[in-house]
Amino acid sequence: MNDQQNMVADMVNSLFAGLGPKATVAADWQQIEELGLSTLLLPEADGGFGGTWQDALIVFRLAGYHALALPVPEAVISARLAAGTCLSGRGTIASRAEGTIDGTTFTGTVHGAVASEGAGFIAAPDNTGGTILLDTANAKRTAATNPAGESRDVWQFDAAPAVRVADDVFALGAFARVAQIAGGLDAALGLSVGYVNDRNQFGRPLAKFQAVQQSLATFACESAAANCAAMGLAQALDRGAASYEVAAAKLRANRAVGVGTSAAHQAHGAIGFTQEYALHPITRRLWSARSEFGGDSHWAAILGGLVAAAGADRFWADLTALTD
Repeated sequence: MNDQQNMVADMVNSLFAGLGPKATVAADWQQIEELGLSTLLLPEADGGFGGTWQDALIVFRLAGYHALALPVPEAVISARLAAGTCLSGRGTIASRAEGTIDGTTFTGTVHGAVASEGAGFIAAPDNTGGTILLDTANAKRTAATNPAGESRDVWQFDAAPAVRVADDVFALGAFARVAQIAGGLDAALGLSVGYVNDRNQFGRPLAKFQAVQQSLATFACESAAANCAAMGLAQALDRGAASYEVAAAKLRANRAVGVGTSAAHQAHGAIGFTQEYALHPITRRLWSARSEFGGDSHWAAILGGLVAAAGADRFWADLTALTD
């Protein structure tokens, strides 16, 4: 990271560490606004930071690391998508939309809207490609949650004004989850290593047992792979089209979740599931992030299709393409 990115990382890390999994939009969103994080990807001419997707990776990853219970990645992405439109206020994103677009209006249902209570608009996948931006003013919200207890609401729209943009919110949502998975795995690994060094069994620390060492070494490899996938995807997004990298990174991060969370809970034993311990807010969010914006089968099918379409001559070159 350069000096500016290090400075942003330090500020964001301090803020997110203080907020963590108990933060609420009602009580704590003002701190996000004061730092201007939602404008991270907007040009400086529009009052934003002029940041890149690699800058966004820093913020999104820290949100995952601290199990942040605020929709920061979603606000950043939706603000980027709504730039130049008449939509205003805090935006958010959703994972699925069912309905019809008649000219400039949408009638149907949007699923998985992240922390959408009080949001001014929602960016949802357009079934014909791209994204539809929907004003929530006259829509009906039904509260719902994911397995981590995070808000994932359902909205009903009736002839609501719809703005269509070319960028793919589903792919960008997948990037956000890859980054959060990378951060969450690092946090769970750190807790696990600390616990086995402190906890004694049969007269010595758990960390001295070879089986424990091997399990956490495998966990560390999975965490590193997820972080590499996140960085490679951020760099690809900064270059432009990144359909191959989105599919590869989300699939790789998803698979790291299963190995990492299993190793973390095995290392901790029963204490890892207790309400007062810090592990379960991280692992429950990891399990949820694995399913959101495309699970394993979704991205495996897309990645396989891209590889097959490119042909055998492109396979090794695409597989080993270097990041910066």
